Amino acid sequence: MGCCSGRCTLIFICTLQLVLALERQVFDFLGYQWAPILANFFHIIIVILGLFGTIQYRPRYIVVYTVWAALWVAWNVFIICFYLDVGGLSKESDLLTFNISAHHSWWSEHGPGCVRREMPQTPGVRATESHSYITVMGCLVDYQYIEVMHSSTQILVALLGFVYACYVVSAITEEEDSCLRK
Repeated sequence: MGCCSGRCTLIFICTLQLVLALERQVFDFLGYQWAPILANFFHIIIVILGLFGTIQYRPRYIVVYTVWAALWVAWNVFIICFYLDVGGLSKESDLLTFNISAHHSWWSEHGPGCVRREMPQTPGVRATESHSYITVMGCLVDYQYIEVMHSSTQILVALLGFVYACYVVSAITEEEDSCLRK
């Protein structure tokens, strides 16, 4: 395979996926979103495996990456449905935090143009025991749409990765078969 082949394109796509996954991981950590943190962690590991398989001509690793890409698309479709309140899902639930905490998306309070106002503490109540009420106003884009854009980007890149991974696996196995026939 030449350098401008599907293999090089897949290497680029995997590298792009790593950058996007790391960016998403940071914001999920800031929002204490435990389910997405775990999913992003597995995604990073599998993308590195796919990258290694592509560089080292290991079709089995690329097949694992291909299967994960399909699962990753499904996960991101779920995230889109979650934030858009499709079906019985609600962005207000603690589903993504495993009901461990009441945290929500980091973007809900820190989105572009958002102004946060905390209600003053009640006198006589210690700060560690009280939960202050926060109002957010003036956001240019609602946080759920930012999360949907993140997931849509992940879907697009994962679909490209899936297609190119299928092509690279077929090209590598075809090369191996032609070498065996000679």
